[in-house]
Amino acid sequence: MAENYHVEEVLGKAYDSRLMKRLLTYLKPYRWLVAVSVMILLVSSAAQLAGPYLTKIAIDKYITQGDSEGLFRIIMLFLGTIAVGFSLQYFQVYLMEYVGQKTMYDLRMQIFTKVQSMDLKFFDKNPVGRILTRITSDVETLHEMFTSGVVAMFGDIFTLIGVIIVMLAINWKLALVVFSVLPLLIIATSVFRKKVRQSYRDVRAATARINSFAQEHITGITEVQSFNAERRTYNAYDDINAELKGAHIRTVFYYAVFFPVVELIGAISLALIIAYGGGRVLDGVLTLGALVAFIQYADRFFRPIRDLSEKYNILQSAMASSERIFKLLDTDSEIVEPKSPISVDGIQGKIEFRDFSFEYEKDNPVLKEIKLKIEPGEKIAVVGATGSGKTTLISLLCRFYEYERGDILIDGVSLRDMNERDLRKNIALVLQDVFLFSGDIARNIRLFSNKISDDEVKRASIEIGADKFISRLDGGYDYKLTERGANLSVGQRQLIAFARALAYDPAILILDEATSSVDTETEILIQKALRKLLANRTSIVIAHRLSTIKGVDRIVVMHKGRIREIGTHEELLRNKGIYFRLYQLQYKDQEVLVNNG
Repeated sequence: MAENYHVEEVLGKAYDSRLMKRLLTYLKPYRWLVAVSVMILLVSSAAQLAGPYLTKIAIDKYITQGDSEGLFRIIMLFLGTIAVGFSLQYFQVYLMEYVGQKTMYDLRMQIFTKVQSMDLKFFDKNPVGRILTRITSDVETLHEMFTSGVVAMFGDIFTLIGVIIVMLAINWKLALVVFSVLPLLIIATSVFRKKVRQSYRDVRAATARINSFAQEHITGITEVQSFNAERRTYNAYDDINAELKGAHIRTVFYYAVFFPVVELIGAISLALIIAYGGGRVLDGVLTLGALVAFIQYADRFFRPIRDLSEKYNILQSAMASSERIFKLLDTDSEIVEPKSPISVDGIQGKIEFRDFSFEYEKDNPVLKEIKLKIEPGEKIAVVGATGSGKTTLISLLCRFYEYERGDILIDGVSLRDMNERDLRKNIALVLQDVFLFSGDIARNIRLFSNKISDDEVKRASIEIGADKFISRLDGGYDYKLTERGANLSVGQRQLIAFARALAYDPAILILDEATSSVDTETEILIQKALRKLLANRTSIVIAHRLSTIKGVDRIVVMHKGRIREIGTHEELLRNKGIYFRLYQLQYKDQEVLVNNG
């Protein structure tokens, strides 16, 4: 499973009409701009066809007749068609780039919105690097299709059809000579498409793996360096990078072979034109102007074929990218919003776990038959060994995962009947590993909320004890944090997380090992602030240090996914059960450390 976690799935047909139809819906808001672009392409294609025909007229009617005045008029007309073609091509490219950027903006926003709405189980199964590939590389591939693919293909097809019609009109026998090389061209194109399609799949798979690997190991750079794993990580990255390089080189190889082959076929066609057409000119059956025009049309005949072959690659790349994007967009969160949610504004904070069980994987339960009632304003501590289900319990209370057996109720209302946003705005969660965003401290405390003023930010920081160190920073609350708040200490990040929770003033507060990573001095400071933070609100405290939970109303002891004991600190010690043993082990370890010290 760990190996498959980073492996990109191979998807996509060379062309899928269902996917293309869905992709084209993103152009619907800009259909008039696309229609104008197609009209411009039609006129531009006609301008391209005019050049060789004007050459024919110039040779047959004016050069051979010695008419310099007529030749000058044809030259001016020829230059005019070039200028018109240039102007039309400029506007068409600009117009489609504009449409492409607008379309990609819409698609990126849709993907990002979808990702934000997913439950945590989705992120457990999908590495961040893969998701980033969807938003960046896959979207960029679709941008290339919209700007250089779909509409431009119309231009190539119009040009190709026009060239065929004009060549047949001038001399159908000579046109058949040009078309005689088409079987060779079809074979070369078919082989090219097959090879490029497979190499492109290899590129996409390797790109997703290298993105996932780089993101994961850069995020975990502390562990990599602390365990001297740089060389091993380098070698692993080198393998994936070499795989990606090889896939790209194979793609380049096929292009490097295909285009010269097309040029060779074009040269054969040119030789046949000169051989057959030259003889017809000598026999007086064909004019010299027509022969020269045919040579030019032959070049215009093969040019759109080359372009269409390249656009085929863009198209099939877009098919693979779109299938991956739509697979993400079509993935539904396991948490289903109720059709008629019950309002939970002004909740009191009464929580009940009613015969509740939960499993991440089938037949492997993590929580079993949980029965627990927490009264409004009550302060509950949850303790237990690692893996006993403490964090899972609060994750489910925050509705991060869907559950099937039993129920969780707040103020008598099932979580299934609540809107996620309404539920979570009444809950503040402070984790052991605090995540801070790049930006100023005030922004991290209010988390983009316009309802929390600067005064409220500062007041929360003062009450929690964070104002002391914030005021000493350069810029105070405007001090810029780097990624994940790396320019602050662990204790300072924890204090900001507490200030954030207090600023939101939730009805329910959850602390998950929130003081286990701070030093003693900071912990004392936090303990003082906790009295204010926990006041008048339902609180659930998950703590590894049993010394931090003596002041709670009740302690819930969990073991192997079940609630084994409930009571006050003194009651549980008198019972001499699991909590008593945990307490003895912890303080015995501390005594050993003190004696050894």
